Amino acid sequence: MHMADTSTPRVAIVTGAGRGIGEAIARRLHETGHVVVVADVAGKRAAAVAGALGERASAAELDVTDDRAWRDVVATVTREHGRLDVLVNNAGVAMAASLEKTTPAQWEKVLGVNLTGAFLGCRAVVAAMRRAGGGAIVNVSSIDGIRGRAGLHAYAASKAGLRGLGQTLAVELAPDRIRVNTVLPGLVPTPMTSRVDPAGFDIPLGRPARPTEVARVVAFLASDEASYVTGSEVVVDGGLTSGIPARS
Repeated sequence: MHMADTSTPRVAIVTGAGRGIGEAIARRLHETGHVVVVADVAGKRAAAVAGALGERASAAELDVTDDRAWRDVVATVTREHGRLDVLVNNAGVAMAASLEKTTPAQWEKVLGVNLTGAFLGCRAVVAAMRRAGGGAIVNVSSIDGIRGRAGLHAYAASKAGLRGLGQTLAVELAPDRIRVNTVLPGLVPTPMTSRVDPAGFDIPLGRPARPTEVARVVAFLASDEASYVTGSEVVVDGGLTSGIPARS
């Protein structure tokens, strides 16, 4: 399942790429030779990252919950670059509250960005990837999509939903040579997790992940090195979901 025509740089859209894990993914894909579209709801952040990357990078202000905005971004990318090869659905939000204090609006906001946004993105890029001869979609989920964490009902549900979406699309899009995989990071210091105390996590490797460590896994799944990998889930959590480390 190799993607066709490697004579020109592959083109990638990364959402939520204005900071944190998304920025690291955009940088890694750029380092590996991709043309990178840095997409973020905060246009100024996206522009700053794209500007720092320089050539082969551009910015797109994108609300991932807006179907029309998705179609406009994809149309612009294919018009300017003639192809679209990679989509990384990384945009995400989290809201912590008890069940009774979680409002329907909060629930819908988190599910809208984290899950519906990825669905809209996948739907928007498929035709362009078919024209390119194939492609790779990587959805960034979370270990909270594997196990529960009190107060993160909407977040956990959205991240679990990404797992189901990824496996279903992997089967559906395989005939089109479009691979779909899911990455599940553990604790990663980012602006979104700034209030999380790492001391509360028993991580066998003894530390949180660096954004660059998640980015390298995403870049692998987006590459031809992973040409026979689809429908897979890669956990990047330092062993956190494997068990409790021994105490000396």
